[in-house]
Amino acid sequence: MSSDPFLALGLGAAALSAVVLGWYLVRRPAATRATKVVLLLGIGVLPLASAATGNIAGYHATKEVGFCGACHVMTPYRDDVRDAASASLAARHSRNEAFGHESCYACHADYGMFGTITTKLGGLRHVYEYVLHYRAMPEARFLETIELRAPFPNATCIRCHSTANPVWNAVGDHASTLAEVRAGTLSCASAGCHGPAHPFSKDARRRAAR
Repeated sequence: MSSDPFLALGLGAAALSAVVLGWYLVRRPAATRATKVVLLLGIGVLPLASAATGNIAGYHATKEVGFCGACHVMTPYRDDVRDAASASLAARHSRNEAFGHESCYACHADYGMFGTITTKLGGLRHVYEYVLHYRAMPEARFLETIELRAPFPNATCIRCHSTANPVWNAVGDHASTLAEVRAGTLSCASAGCHGPAHPFSKDARRRAAR
């Protein structure tokens, strides 16, 4: 996040705003047109710019694997995707330089015009469920109880792994299940195919959370 230009802009605007306000409080200049213009910048334009760029920087930060793994219940998943020796789908995709540092978001984001908004709303729903329904549970009970709300959609896989690609169709299992994969009746992440992206059994999750 430290290399995000929006973060630098937001901090710079906030610092300039503080300088302007400090100058006015110390110097107490006459209320000339120039003073009013400077104050407009200090208490209007610069704070708005800081808020806008700060929100954008914050949004970018929420796409990072580190942010997704900041909650303790997500620790085993974060550790898995960062494990160079892991053969899980999540870990292998996270080693792709194209989106490795944002692999959680890249695979879980909704696709479409409003995908960014619906993805963030989905994340807030996770927080809602955890706080109101699961937080009071003992850790072990939580890990045993939580389940997927819906199967992982094949459409997410097909964004990168096109089912129209001759190389993809050259694999016998792909060609024989093409209709089911496109229809979503057979999950790419099912046990009979590539398996779950995060191969943590309830026992493994419990051990990792200790």
